[in-house]
Amino acid sequence: MATLAEVLVQDSQKLRQALGLDLREARLEIQILLSHALGVARSWLIGHDRDALAESAAQSYTDLLTRRLAGEPIAYIVGNREFFGLEFKTTPLVLIPRPETELLVELALQKIPENLPCSALDLGTGSGAIAISIARNRPQAAVTAVDQSPEALAVARENAARLGVPNLRLLHSNWFGVLEGETFDLIVSNPPYVEAADPHLQRGDVRFEPISALASGADGLDDIRRITAVAPQHLNPGGWLLFEHGYNQGEGCREILRQHGYAAVETIRDLAGLERVSLGSIAKKSCN
Repeated sequence: MATLAEVLVQDSQKLRQALGLDLREARLEIQILLSHALGVARSWLIGHDRDALAESAAQSYTDLLTRRLAGEPIAYIVGNREFFGLEFKTTPLVLIPRPETELLVELALQKIPENLPCSALDLGTGSGAIAISIARNRPQAAVTAVDQSPEALAVARENAARLGVPNLRLLHSNWFGVLEGETFDLIVSNPPYVEAADPHLQRGDVRFEPISALASGADGLDDIRRITAVAPQHLNPGGWLLFEHGYNQGEGCREILRQHGYAAVETIRDLAGLERVSLGSIAKKSCN
C-alpha cells in the first residue's frame, strides 16, 4: 500500500494535469479528499504522512478522486466549503461560496453598526453564506434572506440552524416579491451576472452549478438592473445597496446605479485588484 505522502505526490500531479490546477492548489485538494475519506483533520495528515493509506478508506478515496478528476467541484464532493471563517454545507442545489465574495460581507459589515439595531436584506441567499456571516458578526442586526429556490432555502436553513443565527429570517421569494412594504438599512446581493452565452459556463466548476445562479441575460446584467430599480422602494433614507458583479462590469454597474438616482456610487476592487462590488446610497430626507 502506498503511504499518504506518496499518494499526495502522485495524485497531486494527476489533478494538476487533468484540471490545469497549479501544484499548490492540487496538493490542497488531495489533502481535502484524503481527510474526508479517512475522517480526519488535514493537520493529522502532516504527522502521519508515512502511514499507509488504510485499506478501509482506499476505495472511498479512489471514488472521491475519480469524481474530482472528472471536474466535479470539490465543495460538492465533500459537501462543504469554508467562507468567512465558517463552514457551510454546499450541495449542487446552491452556488459554491467563493473567497472573492467575502469582500461583499466585509463591506456590508462596515455599513452596519456593531452594537445598534439595524436591518439588512440578502437577495438570492443560496447556501446562506452571506446572510449568515453578516448575522453572526452583527448580532444586533435583524437580517432577512430570500431565495426563489425552495431547495436552496432548505440548505440555507440547515446552515443557519447549525451555525446558530437567531437574528436571521429566511423567506421564499423571487427577489423582493414577498417584501411589499418592508424597508431595510442595507441590501446586499451576489446575483447572477454571467453573460448567457459566456463559454466559461461550459468549463470548470461552473458546469456543475445551478445555471439560474450564474447567468443573467445577454450582457449578464439583467438581474442587477431589476434589483437596482426596485431596491429604492425597500431602502430606508440613507440606506445602502451593495452587490457583487463580474470583473469587467464595474462601469456598467455604476451607470445603472446612477440612472436610478443612487448617491455615493463607487466600485470596490478585490484582493486581486479586480472590480468586484458596486454600491450606492439612497439620499437622506431633507429637513426642509
